[in-house]
Amino acid sequence: MKNPISKQTLDDILKRMDIADISCATIRQSVAVTNELERLSGEKFVHLEIGVPGLRPSHIGIDAQKAALDNNVAAIYPNIAGERPIKEAASRFIKAFINADIPAECIVPTVGSMQGCFNLMLECKQMNPDKPGVLFIDPGFPAQKSQAKVLGVPSESFDLYHYRAEKLGPKLEEYLSKGNIGAILYSNPNNPSWVCLTDDELRTIGELCNKYDVIALEDFAYLCMDFRNDLSHPFEPPYQVSVSRYTDNFIMMISASKIFSYAGERLGLVCFSPKMYHREYPRLRELYGMGRMGDNFVLTYLYAASSGTSHSAQYAMAAMLEASVEGKLNFVDDVKEYGRRAAITKEMFLRHGFNIVYDRDNEVPISDGFYYTVGYKNLSNKELITNLMRCGIAAITLNTAGSQQAGIRACVSALSTPDLFDKLDENLGLFEKLVNE
Repeated sequence: MKNPISKQTLDDILKRMDIADISCATIRQSVAVTNELERLSGEKFVHLEIGVPGLRPSHIGIDAQKAALDNNVAAIYPNIAGERPIKEAASRFIKAFINADIPAECIVPTVGSMQGCFNLMLECKQMNPDKPGVLFIDPGFPAQKSQAKVLGVPSESFDLYHYRAEKLGPKLEEYLSKGNIGAILYSNPNNPSWVCLTDDELRTIGELCNKYDVIALEDFAYLCMDFRNDLSHPFEPPYQVSVSRYTDNFIMMISASKIFSYAGERLGLVCFSPKMYHREYPRLRELYGMGRMGDNFVLTYLYAASSGTSHSAQYAMAAMLEASVEGKLNFVDDVKEYGRRAAITKEMFLRHGFNIVYDRDNEVPISDGFYYTVGYKNLSNKELITNLMRCGIAAITLNTAGSQQAGIRACVSALSTPDLFDKLDENLGLFEKLVNE
């Protein structure tokens, strides 16, 4: 791009799309704005705004799904609780890479982790009327905030930026001590910042879940993608750190989208601790005639929402889980490509005067991975995203993810060819010139 797009052009598009403030736009709104800017300007943008996997899925999953289709599963409703092969493979996978013991009966496939999270928040709201709230450890996946709003789930949140290590416990207790929070939701590695909660921080969360009888909803969309440690060897330490070491009050969400690049089939896993799956809640029995959390999740919420998830895709994910456990598929090595892309593009941002916003896990620099965050001097979120869009760079601002810091989330998944790296470097140079005129 040789010249910035005029501010008037951007303002006209925002007005036409009824977006009052581009810094508050959702991911999908940002995509729509960018598409229109590309059409009007004739310029191809660098897309950092949406986390679509940028790698080819393994033939192991594809072949297994084709075989399932050839075996006529498309004509048969799947078991709402999940087909036996994926439940058993997931149980072994969790033991192999997280070192947690979750029986097959406590693992339920869903239409992506999105559906899993949606139904978990609804169930947590309904099962204990005194504790309907969810606490978000921010920044976090913006869509989960939207889910809470759609469901009418009361929510509170705080920005992790200033509350790492020994500061985390007191901050959590500020909220948990009120007695209205039933669940804590966080991702690890984190979307959008890529910070990783440490084992000590997860111990703090687990101990407080025990103290206040709160459920940790642990989103593992980017499982084992902290590339600072080699987490690729099944049944060998180091393992993916997890709150499951310190409490039985946990539910994990694992997705096929990023770790297996299988996003198009919309498949995730909700993995209950045995305690939570079998736990009895009088309010659930009153509402639905069943008291156990796991039974209601499957036979009430999932049944009403979708009656299960893709039959054939379950066999695809089962095959990839099993191959990972057996050492035939090294999914961690496959996704290290994102770390390579992050390292290259971070250098570009830094060279053009940007700073990494969430830059450390306590004293250790964050890993290079699927996302990272950048800010520019004293620019506000609105000023930053406006000028980036005018210079052909699409992103989302950190405030949409619950952060109190100024900056954007950069996702590297779409940077799949060398020319896109060159284009990003060129457009960042244009941005630097624009804001320093």
